Amino acid sequence: MGLASPDHTSQKVWGLVGAAGYACAALIAARSSTPWARTPAVVAATGAAAIPLLYLSVIGRAQMEVGVVERAADLLFSTGTPYNPAPHAVRDFNPYLPGMALFGIPHLLFGDTPFAGARVWFLLGFLAAVAGAVRMLTRGGDLATGPSGTARGTTAGVTGAVWLIACPVVALPLSIGGVDPPVIGLLCLALAFTQRGHAGRAGLVVGVAAVLKWTAWPAIPVIVAVLAVRSGRRAAFRCAAAATGLVALAITPAVLVDTNAFYQNVVLYPLGLGTTASSAQSPLLGHLIVLLLPHGKAVTTALIALSAAGMGASLLVRPPRSTVAAADRLALGLLLAIALSPATRIGYAIYPIVLIAWPRFTARLSADRPATPHAASEPPHQRRTVANHLRPAAPGAPADPATVGPLPPHRSPAGRDARRRTRRQDHESGARHSVGADDSRRVG
Repeated sequence: MGLASPDHTSQKVWGLVGAAGYACAALIAARSSTPWARTPAVVAATGAAAIPLLYLSVIGRAQMEVGVVERAADLLFSTGTPYNPAPHAVRDFNPYLPGMALFGIPHLLFGDTPFAGARVWFLLGFLAAVAGAVRMLTRGGDLATGPSGTARGTTAGVTGAVWLIACPVVALPLSIGGVDPPVIGLLCLALAFTQRGHAGRAGLVVGVAAVLKWTAWPAIPVIVAVLAVRSGRRAAFRCAAAATGLVALAITPAVLVDTNAFYQNVVLYPLGLGTTASSAQSPLLGHLIVLLLPHGKAVTTALIALSAAGMGASLLVRPPRSTVAAADRLALGLLLAIALSPATRIGYAIYPIVLIAWPRFTARLSADRPATPHAASEPPHQRRTVANHLRPAAPGAPADPATVGPLPPHRSPAGRDARRRTRRQDHESGARHSVGADDSRRVG
């Protein structure tokens, strides 16, 4: 990246600085006896994300998306819509959904201060989403603890999050100001809520992601499908209502204020159907079809529609039954959309790579099965748990009421007295036997 990128670009700076960071992390990892240790992850994340981000912020160099989002916030407060009504140059277009303009509000309020740029808030949004996902998956009393009393699941979750930041497809957009990290971070958080069985929260989070960018929209039907299998139709409906309601609430005002501006910026420009060609061009299948075939744009649009219909049919015929399977299905759908789109970037690989790797890691932090809450009216001593059913009883130990069945609702005084006498007799008998055993050992 550093050698192939043009001069005076943020990609060149990231490539040269990040290469040094990854080299140092590789040397430390080679000397480490623990695979996927935290120290090389911290070194890689520092050298490939933190240092390039600080340097590029100081010299004022960033990806074009940063300026687009900051201008969108200015337009939102001055005209009521974040879209330019008459865009001509590439910088005039805003291909993102209205929620993305929120990241530009700090720049609108505080100007060109170090921590007011949209790039910093992209980073903070991503970190907050990933931290929320780790906290959700490691929360609970079923985690083993290490020597210091820290939950091993929490420690592993933090280490995994650092490795995620160190991944090149994540570190690059975090450093240069890409808009995709907060979107994929919210998708990871939505999958965490789905894994824990929180349908309403999963719907709200995926709805927030869908308000930012089109790339989050395929996640809504996928998460709804896996919730329908794991938690039932009511949970799936709750998730779908929360997600679609939030999207409609955020997008409708922008459409009503200036429908033509929304259509030009958000629909025609990303699909490459407008008068101005998008700067997002990579030698993928969709771009090649546009270059080589007549009516190539219509062909790519039809192929994208067919792939979307095929993915929707697969959700109905064979819905995913786990969050890992759901993430794989979502990654496949996004891969098809990225490959077939006439205007796309290689940087969009952050979506399939993170969706394939991160859920497999987080599946180890929390059991991938829906929660089975107990009825509120059921007394605590009558509740059965999976652990009690699976735990083998010690030889000679009395049966655990939780594994045998519910206790009777009423006990008579006579029954309690009889049980007390039986326990007292057993205790006295056991004491006599223990004394005899001690005497025999002492004599021998």
